[in-house]
Amino acid sequence: MSANGKKKGRRALFAQGNEAVVEGALIAGCSFYAGYPITPSSEIMELMAQKLPARPEGVFIQMEDEIGGLGAVIGASLAGRKAMTATSGPGFSLMQEHIGYACMVEAPLVLVNVMRGGPSTGLPTSPAQGDVQQARWGTHGDHPIIVLSASDVQECLEMTVTAFNMAEKYRTPVILLLDEITAHTREKIFVPPAEEFEIVNRTTPTMPPEWYKPYEETVRGVPPMPPLGSGYRFHVTGLSHDSNGFPTSRPDEVVALMERMHRKIDQFLYQVQIVREFECADCEVCVVAYGSVARSAELAVTQARGQGLKAGLLKLGTLFPFPRRALEKILGHSRAVIVPEMNMGQISREVKRVNNGRALVRTVNRVDGQIITPDEILKAIKKV
Repeated sequence: MSANGKKKGRRALFAQGNEAVVEGALIAGCSFYAGYPITPSSEIMELMAQKLPARPEGVFIQMEDEIGGLGAVIGASLAGRKAMTATSGPGFSLMQEHIGYACMVEAPLVLVNVMRGGPSTGLPTSPAQGDVQQARWGTHGDHPIIVLSASDVQECLEMTVTAFNMAEKYRTPVILLLDEITAHTREKIFVPPAEEFEIVNRTTPTMPPEWYKPYEETVRGVPPMPPLGSGYRFHVTGLSHDSNGFPTSRPDEVVALMERMHRKIDQFLYQVQIVREFECADCEVCVVAYGSVARSAELAVTQARGQGLKAGLLKLGTLFPFPRRALEKILGHSRAVIVPEMNMGQISREVKRVNNGRALVRTVNRVDGQIITPDEILKAIKKV
């Protein structure tokens, strides 16, 4: 350990959240980026344009629009690359059809959405958290998806690595939601050397090419995935398909496909659902928060404790699949739950569903492009 308590080999960096995302992506092994600039995510693209081509096999492409950007990322993923893109509000809306396609062909990729005020052009330079339910349900059909969130700059780096690991491990798109405040906050972070991270790479087939079935059932529900052009036959279609990848409408094959795609994530919820508990062991009032609002919530809980109020914070790193069990544990001894978020109430819907009338649920909402302050949350804690 060095004199300042930080491990040797760690690089100090005064960075904003968007820059930390790029650091995390490069550590995770990202070698392909395609996208289109849009406030407030543009710094991710700008820094990728600078850093990625300087790396061996690194490829950066600015596409004609967000639809083309995600399409190129899907193609790169199928060709064996760790690939990502980033966008915000309107661009995220444009990407929804391709998100569904990525889910159906099981293409591992990372999509960062830096949320801003909406709908439509809305408040392009102001923070919001209005894309939460869209991240889960924006594309049509009963698709599985993993949605993560980060609340500070250090987490932006770490959660980006986690997003790539989950995408590769479960062969699925992973959405990382930031908000404008998290993305543009600049603070000192430490970038560990890559060897300090566990880096996950997709499973590739070990059987002879003539035995390979691209969507075959496995114990984990995740079929091995060879790069296109590596000698393995790999038919890709957005239609419902059989284990060989060819279109089918047979009910037994369609059901088997859908059940496997959901099961490959659902059976590992304990690995996918990331939460942090702060003062929750004996809390009577629990605050459930994510993104930059979680930072306000942590200070509010600290202030409440200083005034003798038994408050706690459940900070969500994973938004979907929603961490039901973590909340249920706290609901066993809490009489009230407060959900502050910069929207009209989106995660609060999930909280109310899990709560099922057991505790009092109150929301603190802002949609005016302004952050929710610790004072607002503390006031809500005192009120209940």
